[in-house]
Amino acid sequence: MQRSAADLRPMTMRQPSFYIPHGGGPCFFMDDPAGTWTGMEAFLRGLPGRLPERPGAILIVSGHWETEGFRFSASPRPPLIFDYYGFPPHTYDLRWPAPGDPALAERAAGLLRTAGFPAATDPDRGIDHGVFVPLKVAFPDADIPVVEMSLDRDLDPVAAWRAGRALRPLRDEGVLILGAGMSFHNLPAYRNRQATEPSMAFDDWLAEAVEGDPAGREARLARWVNAPAARFAHPREEHLLPLMVAAGASDGPGSRVYGEVVMDTMISGFRFD
Repeated sequence: MQRSAADLRPMTMRQPSFYIPHGGGPCFFMDDPAGTWTGMEAFLRGLPGRLPERPGAILIVSGHWETEGFRFSASPRPPLIFDYYGFPPHTYDLRWPAPGDPALAERAAGLLRTAGFPAATDPDRGIDHGVFVPLKVAFPDADIPVVEMSLDRDLDPVAAWRAGRALRPLRDEGVLILGAGMSFHNLPAYRNRQATEPSMAFDDWLAEAVEGDPAGREARLARWVNAPAARFAHPREEHLLPLMVAAGASDGPGSRVYGEVVMDTMISGFRFD
């Protein structure tokens, strides 16, 4: 039976939060003779096995939705938004009919408003490919309610982190909080071997920032632009900021749980307990 946010109760095990890679467009649902996406797909497919129990709902932040203030999708049946271009026709026929959860959307928006952030629900918003593509791999049955969260278009890393902190109570209510992006997101640099070394330098810094003392994590991540090759890795930071939300949603240890060179660049995923 589908559970709404109003029905969620504290559970025996707190859900972790994750920052996951969403891949390139509909990559996991295309021919891949070179095995470019095999490792990432395996990581996503194994995500449910890393959880203490089946989540009652998923709240996921996408790097593909920016708004004034924060917004939460509140459609009970969110449509898919095919916001990728130039891919094979069959990739525009993908289906992943996960239900929405309007009550969870309002609960999350309320937590952010209480914390001083402008936040609202959007009853018409669907879920974009930064959400449905990785979740179709991880949760193919599409039977867990999903709410998508936007990024504030100011792209302030501290605000994103603190928004995550405001959402922490949801983890004790059976909600899995995910940030979906790419830890390296410089499209012209993909498939360029000269990008490998600087991408690794940034990734090493990112892993150190995540895995260090949780008490100092906000300050470290807030200074991400000072990291080695930071603006090479992220000319624009919308694909990194979902990490800030996932990190802010936890005061526990962080760890790199996925790391692989993909298209000649280092891509990682992180867990926060």
